[in-house]
Amino acid sequence: MTAHHGRYCSYLRVSTDRQGIDGYGIDAQRKAVADRLNGGNWKLVEEFVEVESGRRRSRPELQMALGACRKHKAKLIVGKLDRLARDTKFLLTLLDSGVEVLFCDLPHIPGAMGRFVVTQMAAVAELEAGLISERTKAGLAVAKQRGVRLGRTGAEILAPKFRAEAKARAEQLAPIIRELQGDGYSMRGIAGELEKRKVQTPRGGSWHPQLVKRIVQRLDAGA
Repeated sequence: MTAHHGRYCSYLRVSTDRQGIDGYGIDAQRKAVADRLNGGNWKLVEEFVEVESGRRRSRPELQMALGACRKHKAKLIVGKLDRLARDTKFLLTLLDSGVEVLFCDLPHIPGAMGRFVVTQMAAVAELEAGLISERTKAGLAVAKQRGVRLGRTGAEILAPKFRAEAKARAEQLAPIIRELQGDGYSMRGIAGELEKRKVQTPRGGSWHPQLVKRIVQRLDAGA
């Protein structure tokens, strides 16, 4: 791979519920940036990290990254294109920015041809979104004709599965939590001790008193 030169601002993305999992972590993306630039005479001017939420579509860090690129006359390097390739708004923002973009997981295509590729990616993303919408509407119409009761959300359908998983994990944690309770630890103290012992939380995050309280309540209720 050819070494790259010049100034760069990096744009990294991490999901609030998948941070550090399956190669989505910030450290993995930083390494991808360094590997993609592949030595050479380059300088990373600034780094921007977008913490995505499923409820938020805006990308303030991306806007700041593009602004920094214009200020420093730098190129933007994106740590992981991933789902962003299916985000029409994201791709069109890049297209209209006037900033040259390098994706760590795509071949580098500069100039007019690179702009054309991003344009096609945006078109495909828009088409995909439209087709999904059409299929969903058609499926709902057929279900309604068959007399299927609509209105149940995915969360409602999956709720029994989530409850069963939560119950199983609470039972796994019961011995150590009961032990700490017996030693007089508060909810905060139990959370701290579980962190110290590197006990994994049900969702892979950090321990906090409220989480311990929910598990204790589940155990007390025999759920």
